[in-house]
Amino acid sequence: MAYPKLWLGVGVAALVVASGIMLYQATLPPQDDMPPGGEIELPSTRGDFSLSQLADDQIALLSFGYTYCPDVCPMTQSVKRQALAELSASQRQQVVPVMVTVDPQRDTLERLEEYLAFFGEDFIGARGNKAELDDVMSRYGVITRRVEAPESAIEYTIDHSSSLYLVDRDGDILQRVLYSPTPQGLTAALSHELSR
Repeated sequence: MAYPKLWLGVGVAALVVASGIMLYQATLPPQDDMPPGGEIELPSTRGDFSLSQLADDQIALLSFGYTYCPDVCPMTQSVKRQALAELSASQRQQVVPVMVTVDPQRDTLERLEEYLAFFGEDFIGARGNKAELDDVMSRYGVITRRVEAPESAIEYTIDHSSSLYLVDRDGDILQRVLYSPTPQGLTAALSHELSR
């Protein structure tokens, strides 16, 4: 009866292959594609905003978007609101939700304030001139592309990266959270950072 020996041989071969794969992966350099981040200093709906203004125990919940965005941006702000609602009152005080506009041509501070009020009274909108925003977006790995819409009343849309960032007062990116229409990933990331 050769079947047990055959299965034993298959099992040993699988173990050898799995061990080889693990050893190979262990020798690979870490895949660190996190953008450098850094300080953000921009005019905002709360006066001049700076990450360095955060308290030692606070983190910014940062996103990039614009008020004329038809889908991703309002969903992102909604996900922020839902995730923040899952936190305790003391944890909630440690998180500062910020949206930096990618459309300074249309997004005035007044418009940002009105737009973000729909999601929470603590939400901050920030904007700057093109050079300032280009600098911030490049350091946070944000890519944008203007798409003309001549037949539409809004004239153009802006395709843009939609990740969320948890950032400390030094501008260090603690976590990057990929876009999702549900809050579970963001909730887990916040809970992890706030429990340190």
